Amino acid sequence: MKHRILYCLFVLLITSSVIAQMQSFDLSEIRLKDGPFKNAQDVDLKYIFDLKPDKLLAPYLIDAGLPVKESRYGNWESIGLDGHIGGHYLSALAMMYAATGNIELKNRSDYMISELARCQDKNGNGYVGGIPQGKVFWDRIHNGDIDGSGFGLNNTWVPIYNIHKLFAGLNDTYHYTGNEKAKDILIKLGDWFIELIRPLSDEQIEKILKTEHGGINESFADLYSITKDKKYLETAEKLSQKAFLNPLLKKEDKLTGMHANTQIPKVIGFEKIATLTGNNEWQEGVEFFWDNVTQKRSVAFGGNSVAEHFNPINDFSSMIKSNQGPETCNSYNMERLSKALFLNKNDVSYLDFYERTLYNHILSSQHPEKGGFVYFTPIRPNHYRVYSQPETSMWCCVGSGLENHTKYGELIYSHSNDNIFVNLFIPSVLNWKEKAVELEQTTKFPYENSTELIIKLKKSKTFVLNIRHPKWAENFEILVNGKVQDIAKINSEASGYIPINRRWKSGDKIKVTFKTTTHLESLPDGSNWSAFVNGPIVLAAKTSTESLDGLFADDSRMGHATRGKYFPLDQAYALVGEKDTYLAKAKETEKLHFSLDSLELQPFFEIHDARYQMYFQTYSKEDYKEKQQLLKQQEIEALALEAKTVDKVNCGEQQPEVDHLYKGEKSNSGYDDGKFWRDTRAYISYQLLNKNSLGKFLDISVLDELKMENITILINDKPAEVISVDDKTIRLNIDKIQTINIKITAKNGAKSPRFYQLRIVKN
Repeated sequence: MKHRILYCLFVLLITSSVIAQMQSFDLSEIRLKDGPFKNAQDVDLKYIFDLKPDKLLAPYLIDAGLPVKESRYGNWESIGLDGHIGGHYLSALAMMYAATGNIELKNRSDYMISELARCQDKNGNGYVGGIPQGKVFWDRIHNGDIDGSGFGLNNTWVPIYNIHKLFAGLNDTYHYTGNEKAKDILIKLGDWFIELIRPLSDEQIEKILKTEHGGINESFADLYSITKDKKYLETAEKLSQKAFLNPLLKKEDKLTGMHANTQIPKVIGFEKIATLTGNNEWQEGVEFFWDNVTQKRSVAFGGNSVAEHFNPINDFSSMIKSNQGPETCNSYNMERLSKALFLNKNDVSYLDFYERTLYNHILSSQHPEKGGFVYFTPIRPNHYRVYSQPETSMWCCVGSGLENHTKYGELIYSHSNDNIFVNLFIPSVLNWKEKAVELEQTTKFPYENSTELIIKLKKSKTFVLNIRHPKWAENFEILVNGKVQDIAKINSEASGYIPINRRWKSGDKIKVTFKTTTHLESLPDGSNWSAFVNGPIVLAAKTSTESLDGLFADDSRMGHATRGKYFPLDQAYALVGEKDTYLAKAKETEKLHFSLDSLELQPFFEIHDARYQMYFQTYSKEDYKEKQQLLKQQEIEALALEAKTVDKVNCGEQQPEVDHLYKGEKSNSGYDDGKFWRDTRAYISYQLLNKNSLGKFLDISVLDELKMENITILINDKPAEVISVDDKTIRLNIDKIQTINIKITAKNGAKSPRFYQLRIVKN
């Protein structure tokens, strides 16, 4: 009973120390010290300087009718998403300036803002953007001429997503650098957008919001925070897609098959609006989304999605098989959402996820020496990742990647009133100028299980230093000036803080030590695939450097995805035996390095320029032979199909369609029975490439009964030669045709079948 009372008093003490609203420190108050995160920051800084502002500004100048100073970048910056990297670049410049104080960053930022102001002044109505033929496009929207799909709005590639990046960049520039001109541009742009949608009904706005639109609702919530003008908050609510929000409010999981990174930014906006308005119903919907994604849809390193879409919660097999694993943009946005919820709810479970994702996905998503950002991180055993290059790669994950490594300091510490919280064990210095407190943290975690904090004060003062006790940290101990603190044990199953309340003097030293152990963590679907995790660190093994085709990306439209061959899954290392023996197979050789027979496990964030294995199948001896034989047969069939494929497009999936120049009218897309699809009452078109004329046939697969009399098919504006129609597949002759522009038209406005896939095959 005595111990129970002590425990309750301890919990009460913790609760009282965090009851005040948690607040973040500004990035300018944190400086990183040497370690993996400081290295990542430095490498990112070089990448930022390698990019040329005038090339990023070119789309804005073109749209404003001003002469360009340099030609725009290629890749995504020249095929419809023109200008989106410029918005991300503004954010990266601003946050990196705050994080480092490097004046060249501020100079570049000021220059870009002055050029954007020129464009806005030339346009004359508050608009500024890089969207191709933007004035014509926005006039159509203003007049109610709206034809939207998942990523195409009036056959323009995610235009509101694009302009959201500029909204965010201007907001970050004002917030982190204090540039008043950025604020002025932002307000004018916001007012232009309000006028743009003024004539539209709620139904028309919902139609617009069918297309990926980033966090445009968050942008208007930010404008409200800056100006306190309620029209911006009203617009933020109007731009919150009700078709997506309402199921969350009902605690209904409708996420499977949805394009993942289309949804997460919306939820960040929902959370901000809920906080500003005190809307508890929206807040609960946000928490439901976060719980669902982090607990049911995320893998060990924190990432989610396969080929950019949420897979079924009870079947991760598609992710295991794919070269297009979790997308870095998703984790960028889930980190933003987790930070907001942590600060709002004072709940360290959000910090647990944030930490896991920070170390294992975000940190690993940049090459630590050569630079370059990762788009997809496959969990397919014996596969690899591709890195961007400054001159060739303009993907969304380059934009978010530029930002990711600028802001590692954002949650190392937080505060409430006079009290400090140490959240992460990352070498750094906190300079809380307002309270005249400096806190220096020295640690080699995760390579050493300890951290040291030194307090520097002008004069002694009393405050509470709260040190996070993560759920993965065992034998937790705190020493102040060499004296072990007599702290009660907190529940080892949950994270919490250990508060140290005393009168501190300059030079006081706090030493924290703990122990970590390794465990196996299964995929959320309960299948027999498991990852080794030590503390918060995911371990993996380098397996090969063979066939790393496209390791550093060229400017091709699918340069962000691997081109190297698949190694058969049945040849991957597996754990065979009794369950209680699996962990014992990993023998520690040095801190965070383990031998696993011929493999070496190490932190995943260390693995680059190589194929790797992160997930391992577990079998009993009795099951191994039978199940491996089945897997082998499945792999033979799958790899044989891929071997004879020259090009393919999965209909209804965003990136494959964008990369194949999708266009269409009166078209819908969806996801049923594990397959994406697209239909039309007008037309759809794609461009496929038959490299070296290797392909002989183009197979079109549908999900419904085929009635050829209801559609027409053109290839390069000529009637297609149909070879066969069989079992929901149309086979066309494309022999000796290298560039295939295919257009499928529905006759007389009748709905076409649901098209599933177009695939060029050799035989």
